[in-house]
Amino acid sequence: MRLISLLGLVIPVLLSTQHTHAQIKNAKTATVKIFGNTPAVKTIIEKEGKDGQFAKVDWNQTTKLAVVTYDSSKTSADEVLKRIALAGFDNEKFLAPDDAYIQLAKAEQYERILKPALKNGTEHQVDHTNHGQGVQTTIQPSANTKSADEKTAFALLTNPYFALKDALVKTDAVAAAAQAEAFQAAIKAVDMNKLSHDEHTVWMKVMNKLATDAAGITKNKDVAKQRVAFASLSNTLYELLKVSKVDGPIYYQHCPMFNEGKGAHWLSKENAVKNPFFGAQMISCGSTVETLN
Repeated sequence: MRLISLLGLVIPVLLSTQHTHAQIKNAKTATVKIFGNTPAVKTIIEKEGKDGQFAKVDWNQTTKLAVVTYDSSKTSADEVLKRIALAGFDNEKFLAPDDAYIQLAKAEQYERILKPALKNGTEHQVDHTNHGQGVQTTIQPSANTKSADEKTAFALLTNPYFALKDALVKTDAVAAAAQAEAFQAAIKAVDMNKLSHDEHTVWMKVMNKLATDAAGITKNKDVAKQRVAFASLSNTLYELLKVSKVDGPIYYQHCPMFNEGKGAHWLSKENAVKNPFFGAQMISCGSTVETLN
């Protein structure tokens, strides 16, 4: 009778465990440090990380380690960690926006080890230069003055983008590939510590897409295919600049003829139309549809 009783206790536990794992298909796991300090934080972290039957998070308050389990065909560990960062909690891949951290209850404002505060009166910031491969924790003093290229968070992106656009206006595939490579380097140089909450949110959403489109231009020397990737890159960059302060004006322009009449957009520092999708063939085809300031 004792054996039967024990089996009656063990079997439901095993079935429950199997059911939990069965909820997430194509399951992969990642163990990541996420910073927080209270039982209430555990609830928030696990709630923000959960994505229906596609992802769940089990966070340990003592060790700060979280086991992220996710359906690799539907999502990724990075997507889970982005949501948690946007809720105010730094992790080894993504830092929380400052305003999201400040909005946490005082009891939930943990020590930001990955983003040190003022030391000896000088502000220090994390050198966050490769977001796809984890937080880089080299500490650098922030400058008291900004160069012209640092007036806005995304100025480093717009400069090579405009050079890329000009190369396509000239139908110069080699120059376009080189400028797309410079754009890729600029993506890695974006300092997430300087982003507003809205900028941070959109940046996390689009940075991989920007990198993919730029890589497509760099690797492909066929200018027609470069222009297809440029159309996608332009749409994504526009989405980002819409939520950012820009060293404007920047003109959002439309070509009605590209892609078999489906049309495409691009960004320009000039209101005068110089079409990057057709170059000399139809240099003035298009119009300005919006001005970003």
